[in-house]
Amino acid sequence: MDTIIIDGKQTARSVLQRLSAQIGQLKQSGHTPGLAVVLVGEDPASRVYVNSKVKACEELGIYSQKWALPTETTQEELVQLIRQLNADDRIHGILVQSPPPKHIDEQAVVLAIDPRKDVDGFHPINVAKLVLEDPTGFVPCTPLGCMELLSACGIPTQGKHAVVIGRSMIVGKPMAHLLVGKRANATVTIAHSRTADLPGLCRTADILVAAVGRPGLVTADFIKPGAVVLDVGINRVEDATRPRGYRIVGDVDFASVQPLCSAITPVPGGVGPMTIAMLMSNTVKACKLACGA
Repeated sequence: MDTIIIDGKQTARSVLQRLSAQIGQLKQSGHTPGLAVVLVGEDPASRVYVNSKVKACEELGIYSQKWALPTETTQEELVQLIRQLNADDRIHGILVQSPPPKHIDEQAVVLAIDPRKDVDGFHPINVAKLVLEDPTGFVPCTPLGCMELLSACGIPTQGKHAVVIGRSMIVGKPMAHLLVGKRANATVTIAHSRTADLPGLCRTADILVAAVGRPGLVTADFIKPGAVVLDVGINRVEDATRPRGYRIVGDVDFASVQPLCSAITPVPGGVGPMTIAMLMSNTVKACKLACGA
């Protein structure tokens, strides 16, 4: 079977090109989208993610603020900063990099963000808007990026059976809501660690989304021939042959699964690049909603 390898980098570039034109129009009318990115602690991976988001803002012409706070920052200090950003008219989107240090209550941080600036889409008001299919809400960036990939590749969803492995509020549940919604019209099953006969269930999927954070979980016996597979997993596995001592793999065993698929996302280079692109998209959307554009 000829398999389409879904190029997330190319699709992300197309999204950013569209956003660049929109940002130019906003600036002509006196409005510049603004994003504040807040990092608490010294986690190396989080620093990389934050820097990549700031760089994307710079390249697009989005105003950005980067706040790198020490590990010992208190809950009260972090919430006070969020309130300050809520009141800053230059800032349309606020992102607090996850995970924070263990002494920080992440849900309390989410609740402190103005839902109109919650470009991560985690605030309960935005979760409700997703369920209600209210277009003024913000959808978490990774599942939104998955939908953009399906659209860009012309992959039909209407009437298809989609299985989402994973039930997190970051990917699994919002992904299921997007697929079952009136724009996609798929029939959706959410699977998880307690699902009986997971391989058998997945073999019924026309579209399979793997989002559990378990390297190589999805193997050939999970796949219905001709299925579309979106691999959301980003996992580090030890590899002494690599300069850094590790390599990045997904939740899907690409080598065994790829020959059976009609289309599949690689890791890296598939879903990953879309996450930042959709963060930029949500920030531009927040600016438009704020200024009535």
